[in-house]
Amino acid sequence: MNSFERFCFNLLGRRMKEKREKYSQIRNDLISARMKTPFEVYISTAIVSSVIVGLVTAVCLGLLCWVLKLPYLIKYKGEVPAGALFLSQYGLVLGTIFVFIFSLLVFGGMTYVIFLAYPSVVAGNRRRNIDATIPYAINYITSMSTAGITPAEIFRLLGDSPIYGESSVEARYIAREIDIFGRDLIDALRIVSASTPSQRMKEFLQGAMASISSGGNLTEYFRTKAGQYALENRQSQKMFLDTLALIAESYVTAMVAGTLFLIILQSIMSVLGGDSKPIFLYVVIYLIIPFGTMMFIILISSMTPES
Repeated sequence: MNSFERFCFNLLGRRMKEKREKYSQIRNDLISARMKTPFEVYISTAIVSSVIVGLVTAVCLGLLCWVLKLPYLIKYKGEVPAGALFLSQYGLVLGTIFVFIFSLLVFGGMTYVIFLAYPSVVAGNRRRNIDATIPYAINYITSMSTAGITPAEIFRLLGDSPIYGESSVEARYIAREIDIFGRDLIDALRIVSASTPSQRMKEFLQGAMASISSGGNLTEYFRTKAGQYALENRQSQKMFLDTLALIAESYVTAMVAGTLFLIILQSIMSVLGGDSKPIFLYVVIYLIIPFGTMMFIILISSMTPES
């Protein structure tokens, strides 16, 4: 916890403790994201940061509005009520106040929403990484179990192997529950399975708990899950490639052939109509093509499995 977070916690921490139930989803997201910032500190920091960003932005835009006299640029032709005519002489002051309040609410609110959404985004990225690496992590677990290594030591070794990404992080939390908090393996598996963002990891850990509790063959369980997840991994990769091919065809159709057709059509219409400023052509070139391409990039990035 840095000095700014400590300041925010000292300012609002006690009030945030009373609202734990209200922000239960944020608390779960913070745990799933493995963020080390406590819930009360994070919410306090979010509120204070939102107020600061809103005030700074509002002051800057308010000064800009006052210096450039932006309200005077607004012209209205027509009849206006007498009250509005009276207030028009204070247009600069009222306009500046409106810009200040609007900027405070909008930018402060956006900052607060970003703070609230950030743990969920991090947890989602961790989920994708775990789902992508868990087949290989379970193969490693199976090899260690076949060699006769105890389950607790297996998770310690997995936690020390960074090549398995976020799956290693979950294993380190299991080892932490055992080594630092003195819990047995079943309790450690239960705690981590309840907080992991990955459904596949949750099912694997719960199955391991059931196998240990019933006295089953844990090595055989690991081997079975390794085969299952390897098959699911191949199927998901095939599905991803098929979807990627469909997106590629859509991009060529919409953003290459489609925009080229619109550009040619608008150019011909501009020449025939004598239009020296084809606005729609500018919209296609400078808005539709860049933003459409950006949306395709974001779509592909959001669905691409972690490597």
